[in-house]
Amino acid sequence: MSKKRRALPLLEQVTIEAIAAEGKCLFHYDDMVVFVPFCVPGDIADVQIVKQKHHYCEGRIARLIQPSSQRIEPRCEHFGICGGCKWQNLPYEEQLKAKQQQVHDQLTRIGKVDLPEFHTIMGSVKEYEYRNKLEFGCCNRRWFTPEELADPNLDLQNGNYSAIGFHITGAFDKIYPINKCWLMDDIHNQIRNEVERYAKEIGVTFFDLRAQIGLLRNLMFRNSNTGELMLLIQFHYDEPDDEAKAQQLLQHMAEQFPQITSLIYVDNQKGNDTIGDLDLTTYKGTDFIYEVMEDLKFKVGPKSFYQTNTEQAYHLYSVAREFCFDNVGEDTPTNPENNSLPLVYDLYTGTGTIANFVAHKAKKVIGIEFVPEAIEDAKVNSKINGIDNTEFFAGDMRKILTDDFIQGHGRPDIIITDPPRAGMHPDVVEVILNAAPRRIVYVSCNPATQARDLSLLDGDYRVTAVQPVDMFPHTPHVENVVQLVRREL
Repeated sequence: MSKKRRALPLLEQVTIEAIAAEGKCLFHYDDMVVFVPFCVPGDIADVQIVKQKHHYCEGRIARLIQPSSQRIEPRCEHFGICGGCKWQNLPYEEQLKAKQQQVHDQLTRIGKVDLPEFHTIMGSVKEYEYRNKLEFGCCNRRWFTPEELADPNLDLQNGNYSAIGFHITGAFDKIYPINKCWLMDDIHNQIRNEVERYAKEIGVTFFDLRAQIGLLRNLMFRNSNTGELMLLIQFHYDEPDDEAKAQQLLQHMAEQFPQITSLIYVDNQKGNDTIGDLDLTTYKGTDFIYEVMEDLKFKVGPKSFYQTNTEQAYHLYSVAREFCFDNVGEDTPTNPENNSLPLVYDLYTGTGTIANFVAHKAKKVIGIEFVPEAIEDAKVNSKINGIDNTEFFAGDMRKILTDDFIQGHGRPDIIITDPPRAGMHPDVVEVILNAAPRRIVYVSCNPATQARDLSLLDGDYRVTAVQPVDMFPHTPHVENVVQLVRREL
């Protein structure tokens, strides 16, 4: 006989106290912290506990009794269901305060290093329609809300319940249909909805993630500040006429939306939606689009990494550049031995965006990145911009960035590092310390791991500037740029 689950309590008339991590808020109950999503400090609500651990609980709002004075009406009709923009009910100025505090708390509590006064967080130029890339899943079984399931007219046995939208957390094989997403300009909504409509009209099957069958699998949109628009459609050919149906859908979209400058497709037979190892076919237009930053052009293909908030990326990179070359005390960004332009290393360079962005102020920039395709893009971006003082290397950072590599390519005056969320491996930190650059500029999408790495650098380097930058409004994510200057040993 299975063990009967203990009923979890409903806590009545609690007051939400503060913003917590991961877009949640919290309150205290019986010496325990309770985390609740989709609420605002000051809300009074009945909260149903859904998970109980030894030191904390997780809950959901069962009934909102009195909304907080801070609460605003979310713009998105899908708020609270898709889970993508957890802070749309919180004024943007309050979101920025929370992100600033998050950076301060993590650098202080985890890093435990001496810190200067932080610069005020740099808010996003756009609060909505700021993304230049979005992906949508296609699924033959959409997810229904409890309210929809309660509808007596809903017949789950009959009818076409295929959908295009976002995956629901905890239901990997189901998609919640999206009518309008505010993260990208509206043309992508028009295109996505037409793909769904026309695909159903001509009898295109939608992908079944469990069974790994179904023709229409995934959509990826990219736009750019040059006005170009890319659409990549992933198919999964099963039946003899699938390729013909795919071509029919592609032709329809090309005719209906001349705004699409790059229409690309692929037959993906893998168990996942990644495309890095697949050959893509261009149906219409080019296989890339351009982004422009100052006087630089960056070629962005379907496999390329580029910061997903174009306008804010410019401000982020401007901060990084300023932190590289401004003067702090007696430290100078020049090579102290011959007063020449500095040698710069750009670690985790991606497609070389930062490397090319700072190259005109450097003697040379050496970029290192794990993904070979990204390095090829970086080389192309240098070439099309007439930049000849960059050199790029592909491979595992731990294996490439060694003491021997630095001895062979020169000791850097400045190191820029922009690692993934996990931060830098201790071996990489050790090589940086051995290289002893005059200055380090640390760009991070995860202030917690950044703080950990700062503590490892603290013996030789002092933090001289901290600039949080918001790249993703209505989410708890925040970028942070830290300037470190070598101590006089």
